[in-house]
Amino acid sequence: MLRREIGVALYRVMNESSFDASAVTVTHVFVGSDLRNATVLVSIRGGSKQQKTMLGLLARYRGDIQSHIGRTVILKYTPRLTFRLDTSLAEGDRVLDILRTIDNEEEHACPNE
Repeated sequence: MLRREIGVALYRVMNESSFDASAVTVTHVFVGSDLRNATVLVSIRGGSKQQKTMLGLLARYRGDIQSHIGRTVILKYTPRLTFRLDTSLAEGDRVLDILRTIDNEEEHACPNE
């Protein structure tokens, strides 16, 4: 529920012209056992510079996003959000590239099979 509402908040709260909401995907939200803190993993399309810029904007608007969450989600506490870059998609792509390379090498080494 938090993941969905944070995604909605990105469209409603972020009013920076340099923020591209279509480039940001909230992939996971890990909430502490006391419900006071939440780590939000985001995947950001683009290069390293763009990712840092977007993470900076998310950190700057963290309070506004938390306020939106506090109004729309009924919880005992509104968790303090911390945004982190989710690199699992990039790591998965890297593994797939390695597997493709191995497959191509095997194909070229055994052309008669």
